[in-house]
Amino acid sequence: MTDGSAEIERHYGRGGLLDRILAALKEAGKDIDHLTIDDLAPIDELHSRRRLATKELAEMLAPKPAERLLDIGSGLGGPARYLAMVCGCRVTGIDLTAEFVTVAIELARRSGLAGQVDFKQASALDLPFADGSFDLAWSQNVAMNIADRPRYYAEMRRVLRPGGRLAIQDVAQGPAGAPHYPVMWADTPATSFLRTPAETRALLEAAGFKVMTWLDNTDAAIAETEAERARAATSGGGQPILGVHLVVGPSFWDKARNGNRSMRENRIRLINAVLRRD
Repeated sequence: MTDGSAEIERHYGRGGLLDRILAALKEAGKDIDHLTIDDLAPIDELHSRRRLATKELAEMLAPKPAERLLDIGSGLGGPARYLAMVCGCRVTGIDLTAEFVTVAIELARRSGLAGQVDFKQASALDLPFADGSFDLAWSQNVAMNIADRPRYYAEMRRVLRPGGRLAIQDVAQGPAGAPHYPVMWADTPATSFLRTPAETRALLEAAGFKVMTWLDNTDAAIAETEAERARAATSGGGQPILGVHLVVGPSFWDKARNGNRSMRENRIRLINAVLRRD
């Protein structure tokens, strides 16, 4: 996905992920052979604002049942399954991390969505699809790990049909300096390639996309994080059974704190956008 693709895959893939997830789901009282997208939501939304962000971005994109959508950087497949279930569209997901793809396929099977979603390992810089293969493209919290943004956006445009739409959620560089590391997408600056919102928009437009909607959701994310912290304090805290910590590992809490601090200090911004391919 970048010149440091091997390092990025090692950052995300830790081994034993499917077993950890299934064990936690079982402990939480879920039927692991008949899962729902809501059962999986605490685990498989590996991006800022999680399910709420996916819901809002889906409403912005408004996929139709007959449309085919490509999820670039699909992770464990949470957004792909949400889009298939709620919007009825056919979704293909690609991700650089082989373990994520394996887990995504199995969770789709256990949630009865294997006929509507499929996943494969691939690089966002070399998408294994013919030109114009998709009506829609989707990408959440992926660009931060991609140094070659022009190629990334060019590949998105290539696989979309003329008039096709792209929905993105990205972490962007804020004006107050680099984020505090480690963060969810990178332990050090070596695999973090943030661009400012203005640079991101300019690169997308240069690639042949026209902006339809462009939103900054940073303030909403800060408010939601504060509300979540208040609820945790009221409930006595403690680590939940289900959560993204199952994927990220012991470093999750430090990374979450650094991400929240970086947002509050205006070191990172969160943007959502829908664009149209020319």
